[in-house]
Amino acid sequence: MDFQSEKQLVRDFYVALDAAPENELVAVMDRFVGTDYLWRGYHPFHEQSSGKAVVEQFWQPFRSAFRHMQRRMDIFIAGKNEIDGFKSTWVTSMGHLMGNFDAPWLGIPPTGKIAMMRYCEFHKVENGKITETALFFDIPQVMIQAGLQPFPRQTGAHLIQPGPATHEGLCFEPQDPVEGDKTLGAINFMIGDMGDWEGKEERPLEVELPRSWHHDMIWWGPAGIGASYTIEGYIKGHSGPFRDGLGTRHFNGHVCRMAEGKFGGFFGWPNLTLTPTGGFMGMPATGKPSDMRVIDMYRRDGDKLAENWIFIDLLHFWNQQGVDILARCREVGRT
Repeated sequence: MDFQSEKQLVRDFYVALDAAPENELVAVMDRFVGTDYLWRGYHPFHEQSSGKAVVEQFWQPFRSAFRHMQRRMDIFIAGKNEIDGFKSTWVTSMGHLMGNFDAPWLGIPPTGKIAMMRYCEFHKVENGKITETALFFDIPQVMIQAGLQPFPRQTGAHLIQPGPATHEGLCFEPQDPVEGDKTLGAINFMIGDMGDWEGKEERPLEVELPRSWHHDMIWWGPAGIGASYTIEGYIKGHSGPFRDGLGTRHFNGHVCRMAEGKFGGFFGWPNLTLTPTGGFMGMPATGKPSDMRVIDMYRRDGDKLAENWIFIDLLHFWNQQGVDILARCREVGRT
């Protein structure tokens, strides 16, 4: 399959959604999404079961705050979902939603300046309609742009993150299926080779990571953790603190895992259940398990992974720990 009809549907949806005035957004959703629509979004939006609810809960408030919104895509791919035996077709896009941040959003004070929010979106397409969506976005990144500090000092670097180094991520045209198989294979090898989960031997990261990753890998992490460069930098900036600060780690599986060309990714709901045992993201130990919803997007180079963009619902994760980051933000906004 070349997935051209599914890709065109999502591209048409984006054109219509991004151009529509706020009072026409529901009509756009009705045109493109199915009657039994399921939308998954980060905290505080969670699951919505209709296009109208998505517009009222997310799109209208966001568009009211981010005036003249523009979608800036860096990756656009489609593929069959490995998780359901390659039965369903999904279309994925990643990039930034950009606008002039002119009104408060979720208690975050406006800057009156250009602002950009990282996003990644998975759409399940069936019979000419979008029937499921997972839209993950980096709200703490917006907080930092507004001058807030939602988390203690992060171990990586906070950046407006670029797309692939090769500038090949917009796969609007059909791709060689052999390349997609290679990418999915590289992702699966990396997942299966990770040795820090229940019942698996934990190898030193210096030994484990070079088996799956190029030495000059780039890990584009979420705000609150940050980005890291090279295997040594990744161990220092994320994977080491992750292992050290989260003592019990359980993998729950994925909803979708797919690839096309040299790009691929997955998401779960939730992917992981983790127990902070001290130090992770500068937060104290609680001994309480929390769920982590994650999207990972990858670029493969040869037989190894070269870049990884990560979206983690950190607001939901810490909210389960009793830390309401949005409430803290609103309190700062009132002072």
